[in-house]
Amino acid sequence: MSDLVINNLHVRINEKPIIKGLNLTIPQGEVHAIMGPNGTGKSTLANTIMGHPSYEVTEGEILFKGKNILELSTEERSHLGLFLAFQYPVSIPGVTVANFLRTAVNAHRKAANPEDKGIPILEFRKVMKEKMEMLKVDSAFAGRYLNEGFSGGEKKRAEVLQMAMLKPEIAILDETDSGLDIDALRIVSEGVNTLRSKDLGVLVITHYQRILNYIRPDVVHVMMDGRIVESGGPDLALDLEEHGYTWVREKMENGELA
Repeated sequence: MSDLVINNLHVRINEKPIIKGLNLTIPQGEVHAIMGPNGTGKSTLANTIMGHPSYEVTEGEILFKGKNILELSTEERSHLGLFLAFQYPVSIPGVTVANFLRTAVNAHRKAANPEDKGIPILEFRKVMKEKMEMLKVDSAFAGRYLNEGFSGGEKKRAEVLQMAMLKPEIAILDETDSGLDIDALRIVSEGVNTLRSKDLGVLVITHYQRILNYIRPDVVHVMMDGRIVESGGPDLALDLEEHGYTWVREKMENGELA
């Protein structure tokens, strides 16, 4: 199993500690959600897992497929089977969605087999068409420049399409619900649910319970002050939506939580 295991992780940025002893396991085949207030380190965690250079790990380890990936580049982590869907995907003018996806697929194939000559164009088009139909993405999407002029929902659908093409084993969705209206959120969530399988572990990072109405998690974690302080089933998200995070902080102050 390609589980993602994080042990005693400490991370700082510009000398400021953000993550302070975080422990978390995301099993392949399960959907986990992390909820927490602004500034608690959720996006820092996502970026650290993928190796963003601005985030300095001062202690702990991140294990994937039995390897401590902290010494690997972002590209190597992606080739190993990790994927990050960005909260704010960037635009790449002049690069079509199709060309971007084919380049990414070829990079993964090359990493797995240095002798690989790349996916044949006809095969790539066939696979991309299948994935777009599966995710209910309009075929015209392939010819547009990546995220250029895209709505918020289209940007997030492009991220899900990338996930479908690259077939990661662990996918991290960093506040995918950010900036989406209800219809766009439903469409994007349906795409993620379509890709759910025993071979894919998903970590959904969010402020709100709303997205979890559509992507039902197996486990919900509460992150505060740079660490996981509470975990439970899907009902925990409903408690947070109804009562906020005050009760969690009160339990922490009373020594009732980690």
